[in-house]
Amino acid sequence: MISVLRNTWPLMLGMLLLMIGNGLQGTLLGVRGSIEMIEPSTMGYIMSGYFIGFLGGSQLTPVLLKRVGHVRVFAAFGSLVSAAFILYAAVLHPLAWLLLRILVGFCFSGIYVVAESWLNDSTDNRNRGKALSMYLIVQMSGIVLGQLLLNVADPAGYELFVLITVLVSISFAPILLSSSPAPVYQTSKAMSIRELIDASPLACFGTLLLGGIFATLFGMAPVYATQRGLSIAEVSYFITAIFLGGLIFQYPIGWLSDRYDRRYLIIVIAGMGAAAATIALYVGSNFITLIILALIIGGTSNPLYSLFLAYMNDYLDNDQMPAASGGLLFINGLGAMSGPIVVGYVMERFGIHWFFITIAVLMATICIYGIYRLTQRAYNIDPEDSAPHVILTSRTSAVGTEVALEAADDAYNESLKESDETIHPADKDENDQTIR
Repeated sequence: MISVLRNTWPLMLGMLLLMIGNGLQGTLLGVRGSIEMIEPSTMGYIMSGYFIGFLGGSQLTPVLLKRVGHVRVFAAFGSLVSAAFILYAAVLHPLAWLLLRILVGFCFSGIYVVAESWLNDSTDNRNRGKALSMYLIVQMSGIVLGQLLLNVADPAGYELFVLITVLVSISFAPILLSSSPAPVYQTSKAMSIRELIDASPLACFGTLLLGGIFATLFGMAPVYATQRGLSIAEVSYFITAIFLGGLIFQYPIGWLSDRYDRRYLIIVIAGMGAAAATIALYVGSNFITLIILALIIGGTSNPLYSLFLAYMNDYLDNDQMPAASGGLLFINGLGAMSGPIVVGYVMERFGIHWFFITIAVLMATICIYGIYRLTQRAYNIDPEDSAPHVILTSRTSAVGTEVALEAADDAYNESLKESDETIHPADKDENDQTIR
């Protein structure tokens, strides 16, 4: 681990600062929107802007990288994000916020591609898996820390917007000033939607609904919490619990994924998320209970993305897996674009409790569809022969997903090699004794 940090610390430090700023900006906008009396339906459109931009950036960033290179794209996107964050406070208008959110989402899509390409080039087969795990932990830790910074100043003022601008501006310095050479952009072309559906209808449909759940949780949760009357500190703890749950539950679910039928695991996890969201409707008035339920909802929704990808890969050849990951990212983005819009509308029209109702309905739909798919296809894959479960988030670019899949494949091949080396000497000794 020390050797990984020695080679990648500028990237890790930069990403930590960047994710602190990005994690804070989403929550800050939700809280500030309520302070400015912006209606939930309007905030839904504003929050969806990030995912619209992210989806567009995932399609256009490869073109920009080939034309001008990683360093210029990284520096340009960083400058635009920094400017957008300070403009939030300078231009308090819903349309301006929507356009800025689209810009921020577009830029972050490119930033992730560049960062993960750099990570891939800074590591080798021996430590690539460890580096990616550390990168994802840094990402999630930065987002969690960002929520806590909501308490350091009044969201109604300018200070927090200045803070996230400074954090983002500083975050690019260690990366751009490092001595690591700029990477070469390489990624597979995504499979068509039709091919993905043919491979796994459950993974595709589940990923689409999961995009709506992600966007609802991370786009509209601050709006819900503020509309409900929680204090600024309580809002930050509520959002922190959602992200913290995703961080804690990832590894246990990944361990189970490699040992049991993944369809049953999807059904159980989605059912737990639906149950937690339903319970929140009735007992969520107690803040401690609300925090526990937020931890469960975040912990069940976040790992589902990796689970759907692993289940999809069970039915693909190794050379198809990176292409399928790009397609699933696109499907997830389609779902994320509509999530905040729908939730914002129903919260304004029927009440803020529809925040949890929407999550419960989407989770329950995944669960029910998973049960239906059990009747349509037999799962004849031995857990030992199934595709490796790699821990990823919906923020991971296609490049990062390819890195994760390559690292998992390298680790699997290495384990086979070690197993052979362990068995062969024993066989040799046994043969020698027989000869004697």
